[in-house]
Amino acid sequence: MAADLTLLRRFLQAEGGLCVVSVARSDGGVSSSVVNAGVLAHPVTGEEVLGFVVRADAYKLRRARAGAVLTVTARHAWEWQSAEGAADAIGPLDRHPGAPDLDVPALLRTVFQAAGGSHDDWAEYDRVMAAEQRTAVFVRPSRVYGIARG
Repeated sequence: MAADLTLLRRFLQAEGGLCVVSVARSDGGVSSSVVNAGVLAHPVTGEEVLGFVVRADAYKLRRARAGAVLTVTARHAWEWQSAEGAADAIGPLDRHPGAPDLDVPALLRTVFQAAGGSHDDWAEYDRVMAAEQRTAVFVRPSRVYGIARG
C-alpha cells in the first residue's frame, strides 16, 4: 500500500517546496539540509515519491547511493509531516537500470517544476545542471507521520 503524501504535498506547495532532508551519518549523527522538493510520479516505477535535485558531491546523495533511509520533513505554520524511506538517484552518474536511456535534463526539469520551480531559460538551466552533474533523488516513502490540524 502506498504512503499517503496528501498533507506533505499541501505543505510543500504552501512553502514553495522548502523542506528538510535528513539522513543518518555513518558516525551515528544526523545530517540535515534544506532543499526544494515536490511530490511526483517516479519516472521508472510510476509510484508517488518525493523528489529533489542535488549536486553530485552532496552528502545526502552519497548516503542515498549507499542505501540509507532518508527523511523529508515539510511544515506549514504549526503543522508538519515527515516521510521516510529508501531513495533512488537518477542523473548523469546514476543511470537507473530500469531506464538506462532516460532523458536526464528533462527529468531534472520535471523534478524542479514539481518542487515549485520555474525558469526563464531552460537551455541555461540544462547547461548549469549538466556542468554541476546534478542528480534527481526520489524518496520512496515507507512511513509518513506528523501533526496536522484537519
